[in-house]
Amino acid sequence: MKKGLIGKKIGMTQIFDENGKVVPVTVVEAGPCVVVQKKSGENDGYEAVQLGFGNISPKAVNKPRQGHFKKNDIPFKRTLREFKLENAGEIGVGDVLKADVFAAGDIIDVCGVSKGKGFQGTIKRHNTARIKETHGSGPVHRHAGSMGACSSPSRIFKGKKMPGHMGVERVTVQNLTVVKVDAENNLIAVRGAVPGPNGGVVCITDAVKLRV
Repeated sequence: MKKGLIGKKIGMTQIFDENGKVVPVTVVEAGPCVVVQKKSGENDGYEAVQLGFGNISPKAVNKPRQGHFKKNDIPFKRTLREFKLENAGEIGVGDVLKADVFAAGDIIDVCGVSKGKGFQGTIKRHNTARIKETHGSGPVHRHAGSMGACSSPSRIFKGKKMPGHMGVERVTVQNLTVVKVDAENNLIAVRGAVPGPNGGVVCITDAVKLRV
C-alpha cells in the first residue's frame, strides 16, 4: 500500500454530485496522524510506520507506553496502528499525515470493528432457514435443528453454525470511493457505509489491486 491513515467514523449523510444526484456518504475524521515509530528492514525485517491518532491524558497511559512516546518526543496518542507503506523510508518519525494524502476519486479500503449485536440465533447470525409454522411443528420453528451424527462420533463437529455472540469482529470493506476531502478539517467523505458505530476507530488504506 502507498497511503494509510487512522480515523474516526463520524456518521452517514448525503451530498449531491455534479449532476445533481444524491450520493450516500460516510464522513470520517481522518487524522492528523503522527508517525510514532519506523520499522526498517535491517532491524525488523520489513519496512513500515506506526501511526498514532487521538490525544489522550498522560494519566491514562502506562509507563511502558509513555516511554515509547517519550523516546522520540511524541505527544501521547490513544490509538496506534501499523501500516506497511511502500514509501515508508521517505517518512520520518514525528511527521504528521493528514487527510490530504487522499484525494477525491481515490479507491480505498476501510477496516473497522463491526457493531455488536449481542446473542443471536442461527437465522440472524448465519442466515439459516426456519421450518414451517403449521401442522404441529411446535415452538421450534426458529431452532437450529439437528446438531450432527448420532452415537458415532458422539460429538458436534467443529465449525457447526450455532447461536452465539454476533458482531464485534474485524471487518474490511473494499473498493470504496472517496467523494470529497476537506483537508482543513481533516474530513473524508466516502461513498457507502463503513464498518463500526459512530465514533469507532477505522483504518483507511488505498485499495489493494488483485493479481489476475
